[in-house]
Amino acid sequence: MRLHLTLSETGSYTGIVIPRRATLSAVLLVALATAAAAPLRAQTVQRSLYVSVLDPAGAPVPNLGPPDFIVREDNIAREVLHVAPADEPMQIALLVDNSQAARNEILELRLGLNAFIDAVMTPSNATRRNELALITLAGQPTIVTDYTPDRAQLAKGVDRLFSQPSSGACLLDALFEVSRAIRKRDASRPVIVAVTIEGPELSNRRYDQVLGPIEESGAAFYALAIGPPSGDLSEETRSREIVLGQGTRNTGGSLRQVLSSMALSPKLLELAVELTHVYRVTYAHPQSLVPPDRVTVTTSRPGLTARGTLVKEPRKPDRP
Repeated sequence: MRLHLTLSETGSYTGIVIPRRATLSAVLLVALATAAAAPLRAQTVQRSLYVSVLDPAGAPVPNLGPPDFIVREDNIAREVLHVAPADEPMQIALLVDNSQAARNEILELRLGLNAFIDAVMTPSNATRRNELALITLAGQPTIVTDYTPDRAQLAKGVDRLFSQPSSGACLLDALFEVSRAIRKRDASRPVIVAVTIEGPELSNRRYDQVLGPIEESGAAFYALAIGPPSGDLSEETRSREIVLGQGTRNTGGSLRQVLSSMALSPKLLELAVELTHVYRVTYAHPQSLVPPDRVTVTTSRPGLTARGTLVKEPRKPDRP
């Protein structure tokens, strides 16, 4: 039953008006309809997304509220209940290409990585107790510095970065292993940032073996690729390009291409600002045994770009 709000002659709100000749049965029907709607509302639960909103210049947009967001599950719009700045700590896996292709880029890599780490680890309401791990890609994935909130330890790890002669990168292998580790440690707000350089890809895994674990980890995946596309048509390079494109897009992250490592520091700082200016958007989700195949978030304001990653639900304890 559709209820109409009525305006008085003066234009003020008068509430729901029932004509004088309305019968008792009509009143009962209204009451029954209202009572029936209550269980439907009770059957919804709340879910949340971490959402970044950028203007055309790539800068975060502040002071947005529920009317500014549109959340859809399998193209069905859901009610946005609450919007607030996200201040939960991040667990950032920083993957860095130190293969032979990085021989002439090490200095710029160190400068860019230090700037990024400073920006995401400097204590504030948006960065409190963030953790970061530094992982290199030459030959095989190698943990240089495990997850830590200690800025000094991370700086030492960056200082130990050198290119490995006669080596190629194993980005896909690293993404596979890091994604599995994130899921195993049940990270609450995981983020993967990969800094790659155009060069040989020597991973043993293909794109279809890597995309699934990235999405299952719940991490937002961001990548910065240095150098123009090589034009290499090998299966390994093709798999890398697919993962960089689809993996970032499907997880609410992004792929940034820079032609020279000289532009790396500004791009990493741009990414750091985005990561530290994220909204937590909470919406009503109907209880169902079948989860939606796709959840999307957009903004009602023209010209803005929204990217969202579902907030990981707490893992249920294993039954004894």
